[in-house]
Amino acid sequence: MHSLRCVVMLSSLLALCALPACREKPETAPTSEPGRAVTGRERDIPKLEPPKPGLEMGEKIKLRAADVHPESYPTVQGLMEMDRYLREKSGGRISLDIHHSGTLGGEKETMEQTTRGDLDINRTSAAPVAEFSHNIGVFSMPYLFEDTEHMWKVLNGKIGREILDSLEPAGTIGLCYYDAGARSFYTRNRLIETPADLNGLTIRVMQNEIVVAGVEAMGASATPLSWTEVYTSLQTGHIDGAENNPPTLYESRQYEVVKFYSLTEHTRIPEVVIVSKKTWDKLSPGERELVREAAVASIPKERELWDQFTAKAMTELKQQGVTITEPDQEPFRQAVAPVYEKYASKYGDLIERIRAAAKPG
Repeated sequence: MHSLRCVVMLSSLLALCALPACREKPETAPTSEPGRAVTGRERDIPKLEPPKPGLEMGEKIKLRAADVHPESYPTVQGLMEMDRYLREKSGGRISLDIHHSGTLGGEKETMEQTTRGDLDINRTSAAPVAEFSHNIGVFSMPYLFEDTEHMWKVLNGKIGREILDSLEPAGTIGLCYYDAGARSFYTRNRLIETPADLNGLTIRVMQNEIVVAGVEAMGASATPLSWTEVYTSLQTGHIDGAENNPPTLYESRQYEVVKFYSLTEHTRIPEVVIVSKKTWDKLSPGERELVREAAVASIPKERELWDQFTAKAMTELKQQGVTITEPDQEPFRQAVAPVYEKYASKYGDLIERIRAAAKPG
């Protein structure tokens, strides 16, 4: 009897082994809860269609993305919105693996990684991209845009698209622009009311020759430094100040070592979201379309959060004891006139087109 039981058990095991292997079903994106009320914020998010035919099939694609800012920063939240959109539209097959807080290096380093194909997607200021591509450098010109409305009119129009398309020879594909506000001077020990107040001060700037030229034309000594070095350099007095937008000054906690913030608003340099051309070439036409679509769909969320964060930052900076002033910008505009003369042969026509866009009609 014992032998017979063993034979039966062995036969059952052999029968199970003969069955085909089970395949894991692809994960599907979660659906919205039926009957739940839609919030005001959700109404601002583009409605998503069902996954496109074919995109929910095949191997999963996880794209490594980088941003130097912390998770709460609007540009990182923009990438997270892009990730949400990709997952929803691809049925969970395409997603972003977002590395924030500069864990993959500063913007110059991540830009180099992107051109080499070591990084798939990068959110960076347009300023360091100018080292790799010619036309986008025009955005670093001081007082190029009259205001935010003028800037977005250019970025959303033909000129903005042309500049994104011009990035391809540098090994990257331009997907979209994000808001980065206006950059102004903040200093440790001196209030900046006129260009003369910048004389003798060492100001940290991004690694960009036009930015250097603009700040020096206004009277300061411009020193390019990696973003990760700015706080310590301010703290030790290696530099006297820097220039950036309110959210960055607040989020970086540099207000702990500076006393004055002068709203010169001398540049409005947009952020760009780019993808490595090496990554792009591996994607199918449908996948490329979805990645570009997801980037564009993330813009409203980033801009909304940018406005909210800017208002919050200004309030918090005042509460932290930072003296904030609004100097007359005209003397600063006049001071940078030589920069336009210097770069007339390089950007003259493009600058004229951008300035013409500010006119009604």
